[in-house]
Amino acid sequence: MIGFNLQANGIRQHLLRFEGNGPPLIVIPGITSPAISWDFIADPLSDWFDVYVLDVRGRGLSQGGDLDYSLDVLAADVIEVVMALGLSRPRVLGHSMGARVAIRASVQAPYAIGDLILVDPPVSGPGRRPYPSPWSWYEDSIRLAERGCSAEEMKDYCPSWSDSQLACRAEWLHTCDLEAIRTAYDGFHTDDIHKDLPDITASMCLMVAADAPVIETTDIEEILSLNPTINVKVVEKAGHMIPWDNLEGFLSAVESCQFHLVQNKE
Repeated sequence: MIGFNLQANGIRQHLLRFEGNGPPLIVIPGITSPAISWDFIADPLSDWFDVYVLDVRGRGLSQGGDLDYSLDVLAADVIEVVMALGLSRPRVLGHSMGARVAIRASVQAPYAIGDLILVDPPVSGPGRRPYPSPWSWYEDSIRLAERGCSAEEMKDYCPSWSDSQLACRAEWLHTCDLEAIRTAYDGFHTDDIHKDLPDITASMCLMVAADAPVIETTDIEEILSLNPTINVKVVEKAGHMIPWDNLEGFLSAVESCQFHLVQNKE
C-alpha cells in the first residue's frame, strides 16, 4: 500500500494505492469511511485490479474545511482524479454514498468513467422513503471520535465489527468533517440518482445486501425498469457494510461482476 496526494478539482485529493497487475479500479468509499478503512478489502481486490482508494473530500487525508460537498462536486472530484492519474475509463467501485457518486460521475463524464460496481447505494431521494439510518447515529459517533474514543466505545455503533475494524474506525472517524457528512446525508434525501440510470451507457453491476433495508425487492425492480442492462448480485449474510459483514461473499460478488462486465464487452 502506498499513500499519495494530488491536486484535482481545485483541492488536495489523497489516495491509497494497492498495486496489482490487473486493470485499474477506483474505489469510492461510503459516507464515513476514510480510505484506510478499506485496507482489508482493497488488499485482496489487488489480486484482480490495480486498486486506488479515494479519500472523499472532507474525509481522511483529503482536503476538508469550508468546501462544497454536494453530490455533483464529489462526482467532479472523481472525474478529475481519474484524469490526473492518466487513467483511461477505469472501472469504478462505489459503496453506499460512493455508489451514488459513481452514478453521477458516469453521467457527467462517460468519456472518463468505465464500468460500475455499485455496492448497496441508498435509493432514497425526493418523494421516496427516507434513508433507514438516523442522522443521530452519524453525529453521535463522530462527536465521540472527535473527543477521542476506544475501539470498545465504538462497538456501541458497529456491534458486528471485528476488533481491528473497530480500532480503525475509532482512530480515523474524527477525520470525517461533520459538515461534509451532513451534506451527504441530506443529499440522500434530495438528490435523485434514479433519473441518472437510464443515461448510463457503461456496464453496471448492482450489489445488494440481503440483510439490510437499504435496497428492497421493489427497488431492484424499479432500477431494472430504468436500466435493464444492470446485473444484480445479492450478498447473503451481510448488512449494508457488506465487506465488513461478509468479506468472502463480497469478493465472490465482485468476481461474478467481473465476469458479467467482461461478457458484456464481447
